[in-house]
Amino acid sequence: MTVRVTWVQPEDLIGHELRQAAEDGRDVRDVERRWYAAGGAPAPERAGASTPPAPPALRALAERLLDELALLDSTSAVDEPTDLAAIRAACPHWPAPRVELPTVGKARLEAAWLGRAAGCLLGKPVEKLPLAGIRALARATGNWPLATWFTARGLPAELTAAYPWNRRSAATSLAENIDGMPEDDDLNYPLLTLLLIQRYGPSFRTADLARLWLDELPAGRTFTAERVAYRNLLDGIEPPDTARHRNPFREWIGARIRADVHGWTHPGDPAAAAEQAHRDAILTHTGNGVYGAMFTAAALAEAAGGETDVHGCLATGLRVVPPRSRFAHAVRTGIDAARGEPDFDAVADRLHAAFGAYHWVHALPNAALLAAALTHADGDFSGSICRAVSGGWDTDSNGATAGSLAGLLAGRPDALPVRWTTPLKNRLATSVPGFDSVGFDALAELTYQEALRP
Repeated sequence: MTVRVTWVQPEDLIGHELRQAAEDGRDVRDVERRWYAAGGAPAPERAGASTPPAPPALRALAERLLDELALLDSTSAVDEPTDLAAIRAACPHWPAPRVELPTVGKARLEAAWLGRAAGCLLGKPVEKLPLAGIRALARATGNWPLATWFTARGLPAELTAAYPWNRRSAATSLAENIDGMPEDDDLNYPLLTLLLIQRYGPSFRTADLARLWLDELPAGRTFTAERVAYRNLLDGIEPPDTARHRNPFREWIGARIRADVHGWTHPGDPAAAAEQAHRDAILTHTGNGVYGAMFTAAALAEAAGGETDVHGCLATGLRVVPPRSRFAHAVRTGIDAARGEPDFDAVADRLHAAFGAYHWVHALPNAALLAAALTHADGDFSGSICRAVSGGWDTDSNGATAGSLAGLLAGRPDALPVRWTTPLKNRLATSVPGFDSVGFDALAELTYQEALRP
């Protein structure tokens, strides 16, 4: 039997790296020609590993070509730095430190945890499905525009065959199956961030995060950039090289889903939240992948302060992102698409036309969609998570971040509609040690204690 470990085989990484390098502005034509002339295949479209495995000679070629691609000059590098000092220098409106910072209450933090869980759970059954499939499944059950959980009840068999639910999630995330919040990496990572700050404090180093992962995070619970970085750690590679070495997923969405606690624990201090998220993100990501974490942390810090609306939060998030970067462009495009357009389907169609060439887990299309969903919903919780999920791409991650921000703005758990919170049963399943079956009220208390830490 041949064991295929997803997201790490060189012959699978090379196709993703060819695309990523081209998006960076690198000239990949020679490498691409040599790879396909030798019989190499494109990146796996949906799974993390192709079948069957490549012959040894082709795998060796993939390894050499990955290293060659890393040496190519990038035309986007000057506008998309990863070093924090360079990022700050590129941001003319970097938030200034505030003399007196607001506090964040436990009720607001509980609403944030609940919102993140509900949005994630809403998106779980349709993760990886195309936009047309999401719309067809919801319309067939009278749930379009999306307004509540997906269900298989009454769904025509031909639609189920054409657009199968996410096989790992349907058993726990369809309306008829929900029994508490099931495990998901979009909740595992915030738990790990909480554990990180508890163990090492807000001044943790990236190496501390690496150590925590090796101690507490099973390798099988990592995906894409996180799995590559984990493999690099096991190979003795130190951060931040862990993010760059043979890691074609370095600008995908993974760092963004780890950013929430950094924002929640810095109410009214978006700069500190962004800097903390940066130290986390560079373990696994570069450039636009890092900006996704910084943008999210800053926007959530602004919301945690309780002194602005969703539009102010998004504007604050943009202040910590280099304005000439593709990430900033994606966020601005999402906001502009949502303004003045009453039909969110038209907004989503416009974004898919603009960003459809990117992988569905890439940071850029998901940033555009998240910004559009939050702008269009104008702070409404249900509207925020439903729009974020209904727009496709990384549905559970977008639903989670939208729910986190909208939950903070709602301010307390009872401000969230009970159709979203009651099925969660105040219970979260996870493989993160010490947290399985934890309640969201308990998580709010733990997060509140870290928010008070100087």
